[in-house]
Amino acid sequence: MAIVTPALIKALFTGWNGDFQNGLDQAPSQYEQIATVVPSTTKSNTYGWLGQFPGMREWIGDRVIKDMQSHGYQIINRPFESTVGVDRDDIEDDNIGIYSPLFTEMGRAAGVQPDELVFGALSNGFANLCYDKQNFFDADHPVYPNVDGKGDAKSVSNILTDDSYKGLPWFVLDNSRAIKPIIFQQRKAPEMVAMDKVDDEQNFMRKLIRYGVDTRCEAGYAFWQLAYAAKAPLTADNVWSVISAMRQFKADGGRPLAIRPTHLVVPPAMEKEATQLLERELTVDAKGGTVSNEMKGRLELIVADYL
Repeated sequence: MAIVTPALIKALFTGWNGDFQNGLDQAPSQYEQIATVVPSTTKSNTYGWLGQFPGMREWIGDRVIKDMQSHGYQIINRPFESTVGVDRDDIEDDNIGIYSPLFTEMGRAAGVQPDELVFGALSNGFANLCYDKQNFFDADHPVYPNVDGKGDAKSVSNILTDDSYKGLPWFVLDNSRAIKPIIFQQRKAPEMVAMDKVDDEQNFMRKLIRYGVDTRCEAGYAFWQLAYAAKAPLTADNVWSVISAMRQFKADGGRPLAIRPTHLVVPPAMEKEATQLLERELTVDAKGGTVSNEMKGRLELIVADYL
Protein backbone atom coordinates (compact mmCIF):
# COMPACT_ATOMS: atom_id res chain seq x y z
CA MET A 1 0.00 0.00 0.00
CA ALA A 2 1.40 3.35 -1.02
CA ILE A 3 1.44 6.29 1.35
CA VAL A 4 -0.04 9.30 -0.41
CA THR A 5 2.49 12.10 0.06
CA PRO A 6 2.87 15.45 -1.72
CA ALA A 7 5.98 14.07 -3.43
CA LEU A 8 4.04 11.07 -4.75
CA ILE A 9 1.19 13.28 -5.96
CA LYS A 10 3.69 15.54 -7.73
CA ALA A 11 5.37 12.55 -9.38
CA LEU A 12 2.00 11.20 -10.53
CA PHE A 13 1.10 14.54 -12.09
CA THR A 14 4.44 14.65 -13.90
CA GLY A 15 3.85 11.17 -15.31
CA TRP A 16 0.24 11.72 -16.28
CA ASN A 17 1.03 15.09 -17.78
CA GLY A 18 3.62 13.29 -19.90
CA ASP A 19 0.91 10.85 -21.03
CA PHE A 20 -1.30 13.81 -21.88
CA GLN A 21 1.45 15.47 -23.92
CA ASN A 22 2.12 12.21 -25.77
CA GLY A 23 -1.54 11.98 -26.72
CA LEU A 24 -1.56 15.63 -27.75
CA ASP A 25 1.51 15.20 -29.95
CA GLN A 26 0.28 11.97 -31.55
CA ALA A 27 -3.20 13.22 -32.44
CA PRO A 28 -3.84 13.08 -36.21
CA SER A 29 -4.35 16.53 -37.66
CA GLN A 30 -5.78 17.86 -40.92
CA TYR A 31 -7.00 21.33 -40.00
CA GLU A 32 -3.89 23.26 -41.06
CA GLN A 33 -4.44 22.10 -44.64
CA ILE A 34 -7.56 24.26 -44.91
CA ALA A 35 -7.21 26.82 -42.11
CA THR A 36 -4.98 29.80 -41.40
CA VAL A 37 -3.86 29.67 -37.76
CA VAL A 38 -4.12 33.09 -36.10
CA PRO A 39 -2.85 33.70 -32.55
CA SER A 40 -5.17 35.65 -30.30
CA THR A 41 -4.26 37.75 -27.28
CA THR A 42 -7.71 39.04 -26.33
CA LYS A 43 -11.28 37.80 -25.91
CA SER A 44 -11.90 38.15 -29.63
CA ASN A 45 -10.26 39.16 -32.91
CA THR A 46 -11.88 41.47 -35.46
CA TYR A 47 -10.88 40.91 -39.09
CA GLY A 48 -11.56 44.28 -40.67
CA TRP A 49 -9.35 43.49 -43.67
CA LEU A 50 -11.57 40.69 -44.93
CA GLY A 51 -12.98 41.63 -48.30
CA GLN A 52 -9.68 43.19 -49.41
CA PHE A 53 -7.78 40.95 -51.81
CA PRO A 54 -4.38 42.67 -52.19
CA GLY A 55 -3.41 43.57 -55.74
CA MET A 56 -0.69 45.59 -57.51
CA ARG A 57 -0.92 48.50 -59.97
CA GLU A 58 1.62 50.41 -62.00
CA TRP A 59 3.05 53.23 -59.88
CA ILE A 60 2.67 56.42 -61.85
CA GLY A 61 2.77 59.64 -59.84
CA ASP A 62 1.52 59.47 -56.25
CA ARG A 63 0.33 56.28 -54.65
CA VAL A 64 -3.41 55.69 -55.04
CA ILE A 65 -4.95 54.90 -51.66
CA LYS A 66 -8.23 53.11 -52.23
CA ASP A 67 -10.94 53.54 -49.62
CA MET A 68 -11.84 49.90 -49.19
CA GLN A 69 -15.18 48.93 -47.74
CA SER A 70 -14.52 47.92 -44.13
CA HIS A 71 -15.92 44.75 -42.59
CA GLY A 72 -16.35 44.06 -38.90
CA TYR A 73 -16.13 40.27 -38.92
CA GLN A 74 -15.39 39.14 -35.38
CA ILE A 75 -14.39 35.74 -34.03
CA ILE A 76 -14.94 35.35 -30.28
CA ASN A 77 -12.85 32.75 -28.49
CA ARG A 78 -14.75 30.03 -26.68
CA PRO A 79 -13.53 28.19 -23.57
CA PHE A 80 -13.35 24.39 -23.62
CA GLU A 81 -12.52 21.93 -20.85
CA SER A 82 -12.22 18.25 -20.02
CA THR A 83 -11.99 16.95 -16.43
CA VAL A 84 -11.38 13.52 -14.89
CA GLY A 85 -11.26 12.34 -11.31
CA VAL A 86 -8.78 9.84 -9.82
CA ASP A 87 -9.88 7.83 -6.78
CA ARG A 88 -7.33 8.28 -3.99
CA ASP A 89 -7.82 4.62 -3.07
CA ASP A 90 -6.32 3.65 -6.43
CA ILE A 91 -3.22 5.65 -5.57
CA GLU A 92 -2.97 4.07 -2.12
CA ASP A 93 -3.41 0.61 -3.66
CA ASP A 94 -0.76 1.22 -6.36
CA ASN A 95 -3.49 0.82 -8.98
CA ILE A 96 -2.40 3.82 -11.00
CA GLY A 97 -1.39 2.20 -14.28
CA ILE A 98 -5.03 2.03 -15.34
CA TYR A 99 -5.08 5.84 -15.67
CA SER A 100 -2.23 6.32 -18.14
CA PRO A 101 -4.36 5.46 -21.21
CA LEU A 102 -7.05 7.82 -19.93
CA PHE A 103 -4.66 10.78 -19.83
CA THR A 104 -3.21 9.84 -23.21
CA GLU A 105 -6.72 9.82 -24.65
CA MET A 106 -7.42 13.17 -23.00
CA GLY A 107 -4.40 14.54 -24.85
CA ARG A 108 -5.58 13.04 -28.12
CA ALA A 109 -9.01 14.62 -27.65
CA ALA A 110 -7.41 18.02 -27.08
CA GLY A 111 -5.21 17.49 -30.13
CA VAL A 112 -8.05 16.77 -32.53
CA GLN A 113 -10.27 19.58 -31.26
CA PRO A 114 -8.95 22.07 -33.88
CA ASP A 115 -10.00 19.57 -36.56
CA GLU A 116 -13.46 19.33 -35.03
CA LEU A 117 -13.84 23.12 -34.98
CA VAL A 118 -12.34 23.81 -38.42
CA PHE A 119 -14.16 21.10 -40.34
CA GLY A 120 -17.27 21.81 -38.30
CA ALA A 121 -17.09 25.40 -39.53
CA LEU A 122 -16.74 24.16 -43.11
CA SER A 123 -19.71 21.84 -42.73
CA ASN A 124 -21.83 24.55 -41.10
CA GLY A 125 -20.92 27.17 -43.69
CA PHE A 126 -24.41 26.87 -45.19
CA ALA A 127 -25.89 28.51 -42.09
CA ASN A 128 -23.09 30.66 -40.59
CA LEU A 129 -22.31 34.20 -41.72
CA CYS A 130 -18.97 35.38 -43.09
CA TYR A 131 -17.57 38.91 -43.51
CA ASP A 132 -20.10 40.07 -46.14
CA LYS A 133 -23.07 39.22 -43.88
CA GLN A 134 -24.04 36.31 -46.11
CA ASN A 135 -23.70 32.65 -45.21
CA PHE A 136 -20.21 31.43 -46.03
CA PHE A 137 -21.74 29.16 -48.68
CA ASP A 138 -24.41 31.23 -50.36
CA ALA A 139 -25.91 32.06 -53.75
CA ASP A 140 -25.96 35.81 -53.11
CA HIS A 141 -22.50 37.07 -52.18
CA PRO A 142 -22.38 40.75 -53.23
CA VAL A 143 -19.52 41.76 -55.55
CA TYR A 144 -19.37 45.47 -56.35
CA PRO A 145 -18.33 47.21 -59.57
CA ASN A 146 -16.08 49.61 -57.66
CA VAL A 147 -13.10 48.66 -55.51
CA ASP A 148 -14.45 50.69 -52.59
CA GLY A 149 -17.55 48.50 -52.37
CA LYS A 150 -19.90 51.02 -53.93
CA GLY A 151 -22.32 50.70 -56.82
CA ASP A 152 -24.91 48.07 -57.67
CA ALA A 153 -23.68 44.71 -56.42
CA LYS A 154 -23.80 41.56 -58.51
CA SER A 155 -24.80 38.35 -56.71
CA VAL A 156 -22.21 35.60 -56.96
CA SER A 157 -22.68 32.03 -55.76
CA ASN A 158 -20.22 29.60 -54.20
CA ILE A 159 -22.63 26.72 -53.89
CA LEU A 160 -23.76 24.11 -56.41
CA THR A 161 -27.12 22.49 -55.72
CA ASP A 162 -29.12 19.67 -57.24
CA ASP A 163 -32.60 19.40 -55.71
CA SER A 164 -32.74 15.67 -56.44
CA TYR A 165 -29.50 14.97 -54.55
CA LYS A 166 -29.97 13.48 -51.07
CA GLY A 167 -26.36 12.74 -50.21
CA LEU A 168 -23.70 14.55 -48.19
CA PRO A 169 -22.09 17.81 -49.33
CA TRP A 170 -18.54 18.00 -50.66
CA PHE A 171 -16.19 20.93 -51.05
CA VAL A 172 -13.55 22.31 -53.41
CA LEU A 173 -10.98 24.67 -51.88
CA ASP A 174 -8.07 26.84 -52.92
CA ASN A 175 -5.50 26.16 -50.19
CA SER A 176 -2.56 27.55 -52.12
CA ARG A 177 -2.49 30.98 -50.50
CA ALA A 178 -1.20 32.42 -47.25
CA ILE A 179 -4.82 32.97 -46.25
CA LYS A 180 -6.86 29.77 -46.36
CA PRO A 181 -10.67 29.51 -46.43
CA ILE A 182 -11.08 28.88 -42.69
CA ILE A 183 -9.53 30.72 -39.76
CA PHE A 184 -8.48 28.83 -36.63
CA GLN A 185 -8.00 31.32 -33.81
CA GLN A 186 -6.19 30.19 -30.67
CA ARG A 187 -6.12 32.21 -27.46
CA LYS A 188 -4.77 29.51 -25.14
CA ALA A 189 -3.22 26.16 -26.02
CA PRO A 190 -4.42 23.04 -24.15
CA GLU A 191 -2.90 22.77 -20.69
CA MET A 192 -3.39 20.20 -17.94
CA VAL A 193 -3.78 21.33 -14.33
CA ALA A 194 -4.45 19.44 -11.10
CA MET A 195 -6.48 19.99 -7.96
CA ASP A 196 -4.47 17.56 -5.86
CA LYS A 197 -3.80 19.29 -2.55
CA VAL A 198 -4.66 17.33 0.58
CA ASP A 199 -7.04 20.09 1.68
CA ASP A 200 -8.90 20.28 -1.65
CA GLU A 201 -12.60 19.89 -0.88
CA GLN A 202 -13.23 16.95 -3.24
CA ASN A 203 -10.11 15.20 -2.00
CA PHE A 204 -11.18 15.70 1.61
CA MET A 205 -14.88 14.88 1.17
CA ARG A 206 -14.83 12.23 -1.57
CA LYS A 207 -11.19 11.08 -1.86
CA LEU A 208 -11.25 12.37 -5.43
CA ILE A 209 -8.23 14.06 -7.03
CA ARG A 210 -9.23 16.05 -10.10
CA TYR A 211 -7.24 16.71 -13.26
CA GLY A 212 -8.45 18.97 -16.01
CA VAL A 213 -7.52 20.40 -19.39
CA ASP A 214 -8.71 23.74 -20.69
CA THR A 215 -8.20 25.77 -23.82
CA ARG A 216 -9.63 28.85 -25.53
CA CYS A 217 -10.06 28.97 -29.30
CA GLU A 218 -12.56 29.20 -32.14
CA ALA A 219 -12.90 28.70 -35.88
CA GLY A 220 -14.41 31.13 -38.37
CA TYR A 221 -14.30 32.15 -42.01
CA ALA A 222 -11.85 33.97 -44.25
CA PHE A 223 -12.58 34.62 -47.94
CA TRP A 224 -15.64 32.80 -49.29
CA GLN A 225 -14.04 32.99 -52.76
CA LEU A 226 -11.54 30.32 -51.68
CA ALA A 227 -14.23 27.68 -51.09
CA TYR A 228 -17.11 26.16 -53.01
CA ALA A 229 -19.67 23.71 -51.66
CA ALA A 230 -21.71 21.20 -53.60
CA LYS A 231 -24.95 19.49 -52.66
CA ALA A 232 -24.93 17.49 -55.86
CA PRO A 233 -23.56 14.15 -57.10
CA LEU A 234 -19.77 13.89 -57.00
CA THR A 235 -19.09 13.58 -60.73
CA ALA A 236 -16.34 14.86 -62.98
CA ASP A 237 -18.77 17.22 -64.70
CA ASN A 238 -19.89 18.73 -61.41
CA VAL A 239 -16.32 19.12 -60.17
CA TRP A 240 -15.38 20.85 -63.43
CA SER A 241 -18.39 23.16 -63.04
CA VAL A 242 -17.20 24.13 -59.57
CA ILE A 243 -13.61 24.66 -60.73
CA SER A 244 -14.79 26.80 -63.65
CA ALA A 245 -16.98 28.95 -61.38
CA MET A 246 -14.13 29.50 -58.90
CA ARG A 247 -11.71 30.43 -61.67
CA GLN A 248 -14.06 33.24 -62.69
CA PHE A 249 -14.31 34.91 -59.27
CA LYS A 250 -13.46 38.61 -59.25
CA ALA A 251 -12.77 41.13 -56.52
CA ASP A 252 -14.72 44.35 -56.05
CA GLY A 253 -13.78 46.52 -59.00
CA GLY A 254 -13.62 43.60 -61.44
CA ARG A 255 -10.03 42.38 -60.93
CA PRO A 256 -9.70 38.61 -61.50
CA LEU A 257 -8.74 36.81 -58.30
CA ALA A 258 -6.90 33.96 -60.05
CA ILE A 259 -8.43 31.37 -57.76
CA ARG A 260 -6.76 27.99 -58.33
CA PRO A 261 -8.71 25.14 -56.73
CA THR A 262 -6.32 22.69 -55.12
CA HIS A 263 -8.28 20.32 -52.86
CA LEU A 264 -11.42 18.21 -52.84
CA VAL A 265 -12.74 17.73 -49.30
CA VAL A 266 -15.19 14.92 -48.59
CA PRO A 267 -16.58 13.11 -45.52
CA PRO A 268 -15.45 9.51 -44.87
CA ALA A 269 -18.65 8.13 -46.40
CA MET A 270 -17.58 9.52 -49.79
CA GLU A 271 -13.95 8.37 -49.69
CA LYS A 272 -14.37 5.54 -52.20
CA GLU A 273 -16.08 7.57 -54.93
CA ALA A 274 -13.73 10.54 -54.39
CA THR A 275 -10.67 8.28 -54.61
CA GLN A 276 -11.98 6.69 -57.79
CA LEU A 277 -12.72 10.09 -59.29
CA LEU A 278 -9.24 11.49 -58.62
CA GLU A 279 -6.96 8.48 -58.84
CA ARG A 280 -8.24 6.07 -61.48
CA GLU A 281 -6.25 6.00 -64.69
CA LEU A 282 -9.31 5.32 -66.85
CA THR A 283 -12.99 6.18 -66.70
CA VAL A 284 -16.14 5.64 -68.73
CA ASP A 285 -17.43 8.42 -70.99
CA ALA A 286 -21.04 9.29 -71.80
CA LYS A 287 -21.09 6.79 -74.67
CA GLY A 288 -19.88 3.92 -72.50
CA GLY A 289 -16.34 3.96 -73.88
CA THR A 290 -13.15 3.80 -71.84
CA VAL A 291 -11.12 7.01 -71.80
CA SER A 292 -8.30 8.56 -69.78
CA ASN A 293 -9.45 10.05 -66.49
CA GLU A 294 -8.99 13.81 -66.92
CA MET A 295 -9.55 14.34 -63.18
CA LYS A 296 -6.58 12.21 -62.16
CA GLY A 297 -4.24 14.38 -60.12
CA ARG A 298 -6.27 17.54 -60.76
CA LEU A 299 -7.13 18.01 -57.07
CA GLU A 300 -5.64 16.69 -53.85
CA LEU A 301 -8.07 14.66 -51.76
CA ILE A 302 -8.79 15.37 -48.10
CA VAL A 303 -11.04 12.80 -46.42
CA ALA A 304 -12.01 14.78 -43.33
CA ASP A 305 -12.66 12.74 -40.20
CA TYR A 306 -14.91 15.43 -38.73
CA LEU A 307 -17.23 16.22 -41.63
